[in-house]
Amino acid sequence: MPVLEFTLIILVGSCFAGLLGSLTGLGGGFIIIPLLTVFLHVDIHYAIGASLVSVIATSSGSAAAYVKEGITNMRLGMFLEIATTLGAVTGAMVAVYFPTNLLAILLGVILIISALLTLRKKVAQIVHQKNILAERLKLNGSYPGENGTVEYSVSHIGGGFVMMLFAGLLSGLLGIGSGALKVLAMDNIMRIPFKVSTTTSNFMIGVTGAASAVVYLQRGYIEPSISMPVVIGVLIGALVGSKILVKTKSSGWLRWVFVIVVIGLASQLIYNGLIGKI
Repeated sequence: MPVLEFTLIILVGSCFAGLLGSLTGLGGGFIIIPLLTVFLHVDIHYAIGASLVSVIATSSGSAAAYVKEGITNMRLGMFLEIATTLGAVTGAMVAVYFPTNLLAILLGVILIISALLTLRKKVAQIVHQKNILAERLKLNGSYPGENGTVEYSVSHIGGGFVMMLFAGLLSGLLGIGSGALKVLAMDNIMRIPFKVSTTTSNFMIGVTGAASAVVYLQRGYIEPSISMPVVIGVLIGALVGSKILVKTKSSGWLRWVFVIVVIGLASQLIYNGLIGKI
């Protein structure tokens, strides 16, 4: 395939990935890796490297806006980043020794699970019960609500920390932000309001991706000819998606579109992994 045609396909596909990722809040890595490996036959390690670079770019841009609005719990995010970074570096170091077909199957399964998790109904929850460890680490916080400042407490610090280790491990191993798992940990384990958990997760994803990307860079798995059109495409798609999201009253149908696309791509990833084409 000619270089120009190859680059244009990646650019257009990444725009689509960034668009859907922005509209659902999970980033474009869920679509980029299957696109590169299944349809363009790129080695999965290079696809993961490109995905990690795009995760850093998109997370850094969107996280800044949420921090400015005062929604993100930065102290909690930095504390949990200790776990995600350790997990991410470990996952990235182990990934190069995994058989590529096994990596593809594992990625496909995680993508399907993560996509289905986006459909779960989110219920606002505010916990005021004090936690000694949370108070000592000053992890409790507040965010601007419709009727003024909303204060909340953080629960089950240990359980959330362990879950973040696992999320970081998967991020480094598979090249995805693991945003769904991070949000799940903060929502269901640490009992943080979902508005805070989603924005804090977005803040953390870039740091987790950067930790993994360093290992992939040292291994030579970040190829500029692949990563550059991926980053540009995802940023364009994410920018367009953010503008659409502001004007869209309900994003329920968007999540269904995202889930259908991801499950379709993940199924192809699993199938190709099983028959040894990856």
